[in-house]
Amino acid sequence: MAGIISYGAYVPYLRLPLAVIGGGKRADGGPEKAVANWDEDALTMAVAAATDCLRGIDRASVDGVLFASTSFAFKEKQGAAIVAKALDLRRDVQTADLGDSLRAGTNALRAAIDSVRAGSAKRVLVVVGETRMASPRSPLESNLGDAAAAFLIGAEGPAATLEASHSVTDEIIDVWRAEGDPFVHAWEDRFVVDHGYRAVVREVVNALLAKTGRTPADFTKLVLYGPDARSHAALARELKFDPTKQVQDALFGRVGNAGAAFTPLLLAAALEISKAGDRLLVVSYGDGADALALEVTPAIEKLRDRRGVRWHLERRGELASYDTYIRFRQLLSTENDRRAGAGISATKHFRDRDYEVSLYAQKCRKCDQTQYPHQRVCFKCFAKDDFALVRLSDKVGTLKSYTFDMFAGSPSPPLVATVTDVDGARLYLQMTDANPKEVKLDLPVELVFRRIHEAGGTPNYYWKCTPLR
Repeated sequence: MAGIISYGAYVPYLRLPLAVIGGGKRADGGPEKAVANWDEDALTMAVAAATDCLRGIDRASVDGVLFASTSFAFKEKQGAAIVAKALDLRRDVQTADLGDSLRAGTNALRAAIDSVRAGSAKRVLVVVGETRMASPRSPLESNLGDAAAAFLIGAEGPAATLEASHSVTDEIIDVWRAEGDPFVHAWEDRFVVDHGYRAVVREVVNALLAKTGRTPADFTKLVLYGPDARSHAALARELKFDPTKQVQDALFGRVGNAGAAFTPLLLAAALEISKAGDRLLVVSYGDGADALALEVTPAIEKLRDRRGVRWHLERRGELASYDTYIRFRQLLSTENDRRAGAGISATKHFRDRDYEVSLYAQKCRKCDQTQYPHQRVCFKCFAKDDFALVRLSDKVGTLKSYTFDMFAGSPSPPLVATVTDVDGARLYLQMTDANPKEVKLDLPVELVFRRIHEAGGTPNYYWKCTPLR
């Protein structure tokens, strides 16, 4: 039976206290939201969640990648193809993007399950990432947060199987974003909640319960989308789920509403604490609603090494100010525009994509010395043209030297430039998600896929290092 073989999640390291959005002062322990760093976007976060999901799994076994988002970096260029390349998946992997709806995440899950059931693929990776923006200092801005989740779908040894599903499609102007508009818009709150959210979610949940013959008491957890904390709690009670025992924490005041990634993120959080025999009712909303009934199997115990949501919530850094946040979002004009310049050479990118996007290095077959970037002669034993390719992106490195550059034009100076040893190779890497006070020699670091710049209006991706936490 098709289901979830593995899961992963990603919540950005940085948090923005909600109090500062309205010009107030931050308070320890106050509500906050997760904010993508200036070098992160929906795609880089999706790669991070997928890396967590594929931990210990042969990447050659993945047959397809579905990338769901409403905040793609490109309007006409497939994000799933970049994800597949960054993860070093097979060249014949099937890829597709799903967007334009807050239900894109659960749409992708159902499409992956249907593909496995139909036999067109054995394993499909579903990744969902979001970095939605609301107008600065608007009420909606406090609710939105950035995050990503990933699931590997297959029929062999699933940790959670799909028992039943039901969907309702509804045409309503409640939350939208037009072509070329950077900001999400919403109609009047009561209309959105009463005529959109509450009505449609009630319909889809009641239909699924009737289809399965189950009652709310039969489910261990309700994984429920919500436009805000109050509406989420009210609807859970209306559906007759115990808010203290059955309702998965919606993470308002900690992460925020992550759009298409919101329900998938809460599903990952629920799987972290689930045990065999648990039943999960997963509900998403957006131009209708999806409801999925999942049953957890004993295979869930094999996934306890996933970082998941809890690990990401525990590691956090705080943005210095609201001005810093809007600089990261390129909403405040500065003398340092990361998008400036003529852009990268498409020809050079094509030639070097294995080394830059998949982060391949070379290992000498004569002396086992790893070296990067690629070259014809081994610098250790001088053997010529006798190398094997090795992937460095999933290895732990060690900081060998570093410098703080205050003049690099970073939106968050200083830019930390490093020389990092990874499997014996020395890489020049920028460091991200790090406080300068924690940077030191021999610091263990992991590699993360990030934006480097947007020269010529084209996002350019490469790998950076971050302290291993």
